Amino acid sequence: MHLRSNHDYPSRRSAVLADNMVVTSHPLAAQAGLSMLAQGGNAVDAALATAIALTVLEPTGNGIGSDAFAILWDGSELHGLNASGRAPAAWNAARFAGLDEMPFRGWESVTVPGAVSSWVALSDRFGKLPFETLFAPAIRYATDGFPVTPIIAALWQRAALDLGDQPGFAETFMPQGRAPQAGEYFASPGHARTLRLIAQTKGRAFYEGEIAEEIADFAAKHGAALSLEDLARHQPDWCGTISKPFDGVTLHEIPPNGQGIAALMGLGILGQTNIRDLAADDPAALHLQIEAMKLALRDAETYVADPAAMTGVSADALLDDNYLAARARLIDPSKAQDFGAGAPKNGGTVYLSAADASGMMVSFIQSNYAGFGSGVVVPGTGVALQNRGAGFSLDPKHQNIVDGSKRPFQTIIPGFLMQGNQPLMSFGVMGGPMQAQGHVQMVLRTQLWNQDVQMAADAPRWRVTEGLGVACETTIPDTTLNVLRRMGHLISLEAPDNAFGFGGAQLIHRLGPRGYAGGSDPRKDGAAMGY
Repeated sequence: MHLRSNHDYPSRRSAVLADNMVVTSHPLAAQAGLSMLAQGGNAVDAALATAIALTVLEPTGNGIGSDAFAILWDGSELHGLNASGRAPAAWNAARFAGLDEMPFRGWESVTVPGAVSSWVALSDRFGKLPFETLFAPAIRYATDGFPVTPIIAALWQRAALDLGDQPGFAETFMPQGRAPQAGEYFASPGHARTLRLIAQTKGRAFYEGEIAEEIADFAAKHGAALSLEDLARHQPDWCGTISKPFDGVTLHEIPPNGQGIAALMGLGILGQTNIRDLAADDPAALHLQIEAMKLALRDAETYVADPAAMTGVSADALLDDNYLAARARLIDPSKAQDFGAGAPKNGGTVYLSAADASGMMVSFIQSNYAGFGSGVVVPGTGVALQNRGAGFSLDPKHQNIVDGSKRPFQTIIPGFLMQGNQPLMSFGVMGGPMQAQGHVQMVLRTQLWNQDVQMAADAPRWRVTEGLGVACETTIPDTTLNVLRRMGHLISLEAPDNAFGFGGAQLIHRLGPRGYAGGSDPRKDGAAMGY
């Protein structure tokens, strides 16, 4: 990786260099992670303290009711964790008969939250500090309050307009009858209480005890299917990773039910093109990436599901080199095509990465899916329940058809790059349909075009939408956009601060035998911090 003293993109910040590193979308959460390293903890402890603090500090993207995934390098081996929850056992297609698509908000979109189980599993297997220690910063912010940051305040206000009438939402997240404004302090004593119980019981209170009973009772009160048995049955899975090489590096993603496979497919397709002959911001390079991602996303939406249900088309079949070469041959280097690509709905997510001086690196993501998830908040707990059920299909022929105790299609994906048998980069680009597309853009910018992690995060981004549509940031030059238009791309322009639309990149790149470079997206409120 090349380190530059300046570059042409906003924010013109330098990468942060240190032996120990935490990067995420909120500076107070990053500091929570660093405080664990200062207490003798490792990168897993830092990642978990950051993640737990983010449930308080950034409720617009995640919460105690989230799902989570992680990829981590323990110093000698790569591990993948799927802590996404399943549908209530009582769900089936008949329950949603007469609907064209799954409900996007409310109780009928709620699946079992998995994030808490990821905290327990990662701490048990790899952490050094006591589990309760990891909760101290989050509990302090939930109890004493914290000043809401500008980007989160704007998202909060937008969500309050849509969710104010959902069960329990206003009581917890609109304490003065409205969303808090930037700079106002927000406290959530119910959130603090739940975190204390999770910390004291290593998660049992959430899945079997006091909090679980409150969640199940609130569900029953509203005629929802989620039960105490559904919560008690939940288990995270150590699932390993799937991967695809590209010019001496290998991108690793979590296997389905997530969309990480789309990033691997996009990279595999691009490997069969002349992308290596082009400069980073050449319109021809953008065109190839856009076309590759259309092909990858089309397949991901058509075939990705709970792996147990992928009996027709498997992940291995989608990643087959011959298949990807055939897909690459469909790309016309001078003309945009409609491959029938579609993208999942926009959502709210938080991503973080942590690395320590021993060499451990963690890529971690947790999300409620849409901002504040389903909008349902269990009174007195601070638990905003995710709306991952919206990720199911109602097409009886689709591998992702809704069913009881089944995992839905997931948009959230942590990324990890290896170079040979050594870790190279832990990274992610939070933000619904942007994530797989963002992973490809980050890999190419840092590896093919030798941009450092901050430069790659700052660079203008694009996002495939529907048909020939491509959303582009207004920072992409008009000359480039005009070339893409002449190729047939239907360009729509959005401001770079559209955090959902273009995601939020957070990256840690290994410098060599010692040290890391961290980059944090200026589209978010966050920071790269190290020592």
